Amino acid sequence: MISSPFCLRALPFGMRLGLSALIGVLAIGIAASIAHVHDHYENRDDRPGLTLDDLEGAYRGLDRPAQLLTTIEAGHPADLDPESKKILGDWLRGDRVVESYDDLDLGDFAPAELIAVHCLQCHSRQSTGESAVGERLPLDYFDDVKLLAYSQRVEPTPAAVLTASTHAHALSLATLTLVVALLAWCTSWPRRLISISIAAIGLGLLFDIGGWWLAREVAGGAGVVAVAGSVYNGGTGLVLLAVLIDLWLPLKKDTLPPPLTDPASGGD
Repeated sequence: MISSPFCLRALPFGMRLGLSALIGVLAIGIAASIAHVHDHYENRDDRPGLTLDDLEGAYRGLDRPAQLLTTIEAGHPADLDPESKKILGDWLRGDRVVESYDDLDLGDFAPAELIAVHCLQCHSRQSTGESAVGERLPLDYFDDVKLLAYSQRVEPTPAAVLTASTHAHALSLATLTLVVALLAWCTSWPRRLISISIAAIGLGLLFDIGGWWLAREVAGGAGVVAVAGSVYNGGTGLVLLAVLIDLWLPLKKDTLPPPLTDPASGGD
């Protein structure tokens, strides 16, 4: 058996077992990190599920009027008279969206009544015809309406907090990634494949953490964070899996990786 400090397969059984266990711990950590991101940012826009709006709110902040208000102010529906438009606008801008929705004291001018008269012809689940959008955008019940009736205002994460988070994550994740890269280089997988993989996760981490600050200044920057973070986490997981597989494949002379330098060059 050939022994080499640069070939993981050549390590003693105990070392390979220990490294396998540590890779398992890192996999658990990656899964926990993804779960933490979901739980930490998921409710920023007051809607279920993690969306780009959640990330946008965390880094840049959100100040978006209710979708229903924007639609009404844009002149839709066309048959909405000025008085009804003002009532609905004041309702959506106020802080009694729930209480005033079907307020009996408002009679026929309650928001629920106005929506029924002016909107349900197209926005009811029972609507038919070319203009029917009730299946995609229903307004039959308040549970439907409330999804469009609330404005979104989210304050961005303070710069001091983001600086502390960057300090902690940049140093720890870069160090972790360096260890993962070195382990991958000590496998017998093709050098080109390893190089591309390490380049991907390195750039993914750079654009992920750098994207935090980009997203504070540039609208849509949260998309960079989402893509880069996915590349980093997914790529790191795949590289760790490749290392784990290589640890337990049979050791053969022709599976030893080539030296880091060209022997013919004398190491220069």
